[in-house]
Amino acid sequence: MASYAQAGGINHLDGKNLPSRRAVACITSDLLKLVFPGFFDEKPIHSSEIKVETASRLDLLLGHLEDEIAKSLEYNPPPELPKKDLRPIAHTWTLEFLDSLPRVREMLQTDTEAAFNGDPAALSREEVIVAYPFIEAIAVQRLAHELYLKNIPLIPRIMTEWAHGRTGMDLHPGAQIGSHFFVDHCTGTVIGETSILGNHVKMYQGVGLVARSLAAGQLLRGQKRHPTIEDHVTIYAGATIMGGDTVVGEGSTIGANVFLTTSVPPHSLVVQEEANVKVMSKKDRQKAPAEFHI
Repeated sequence: MASYAQAGGINHLDGKNLPSRRAVACITSDLLKLVFPGFFDEKPIHSSEIKVETASRLDLLLGHLEDEIAKSLEYNPPPELPKKDLRPIAHTWTLEFLDSLPRVREMLQTDTEAAFNGDPAALSREEVIVAYPFIEAIAVQRLAHELYLKNIPLIPRIMTEWAHGRTGMDLHPGAQIGSHFFVDHCTGTVIGETSILGNHVKMYQGVGLVARSLAAGQLLRGQKRHPTIEDHVTIYAGATIMGGDTVVGEGSTIGANVFLTTSVPPHSLVVQEEANVKVMSKKDRQKAPAEFHI
């Protein structure tokens, strides 16, 4: 009790009811089943059943998601909303979100094509959807982005962090990502909130699209902090691209482990200069400079 009194900043007592992380995770899982019917289910779905199955899932999602959006709006209502009962607004926004699912599916179809066409190890599109963590991560990001655009607090970030923990990809719901996106291997990928990615962008593991500095903290809120990647850009493993003013021109290739803080023109090849590597016999290790001793 003394700790609760002294460290009050990490308590949430006597406040508005927050969205449930567990409920949002369940909603996100159900959304994946809805946008990829037959892929995330434990039993097959026949085409004769799809209409009834979809109606049932939409009905459940409408109720569950509306509840969580209502909690979110009550916790932190956007300033443009009237200060009154927010439940009708939550209902309308939930319907509008569900109405966006066909458009989200169109984008996810292009991502699946990009993953299959871009990876010679992929045996089929079905394998890409059921086995590649990238598909789950980008699907959740695109779904969460629709809620982010409505300034719904908490829920979009809960969704993408749920996917982050499952896939190793940290895709902020605010990032604007074009069609035919693909991240091969995907582990360690970071795409910040104000990143803008064009169409046909391909990335590899460990790529970071990050802010140049966060020393100003909350004063940076709302500013463009993360880079812009134009169409048909490939970014190889371990590259870090920083800054809201940094633009990677269309058709460019960024090599592995590049640390980029300035814009590059279209159709550029950016590589890191070759590092000095010394190869020696272990028997000669004692004769080597101290920095080579392990």
